[in-house]
Amino acid sequence: MKQPLGVILAGGQAMRMGGGDKGLLRLGGQTLLDHVIERLEPQVAEVALNANGDPARFSSLRLPVLADSIAGFVGPLAGVLAGLDWAAAQGGDTIVTAAADTPFFPCDLVPQLLLRSEGMAHPLVLAATPDAKRGTARHPTFGLWPVALRDDLRTALNGGLRKVVLWTEQHGGREALFPQEQAFFNVNTPEDLAQAEAML
Repeated sequence: MKQPLGVILAGGQAMRMGGGDKGLLRLGGQTLLDHVIERLEPQVAEVALNANGDPARFSSLRLPVLADSIAGFVGPLAGVLAGLDWAAAQGGDTIVTAAADTPFFPCDLVPQLLLRSEGMAHPLVLAATPDAKRGTARHPTFGLWPVALRDDLRTALNGGLRKVVLWTEQHGGREALFPQEQAFFNVNTPEDLAQAEAML
């Protein structure tokens, strides 16, 4: 299998932060996006950013900016689809997604997702962590996605599907378990940003 392409999902509206781009918030002298790019770039063949609106605000990152092809902020699956369409144009087989507001995700994210996908005709794996109540908690913005299923995903989104896990389960998606519960700590509120500063 070719090395996956990386897609950072930054298409959300950041309502709990008062709107705007969470990825451009500062953490330890860098933006959240800088932290995410630093972790993802060594693990993938190339990186793109999924974001809507004027792409010029991300020009300093020097990354391709991919807008959702399905209008109306329908959630992370629209960003996954935008990434799959971009990867198809690059001749890629798979993408790995990471969220723009999750600065401490594992440095072995991609190898572990690939390991878990062995033997799958269409590699489709979500990251998961231990959860005291549910056993495991899936992190649907962190996953390995096959370009071969992009038209199926497009049809599902146009048909009203919004939940990531519903779609992955339809296609026999697996989970890659990461042992640290805080591995996918994400910044949703000003309090989370303060906690991230402390963690840094």
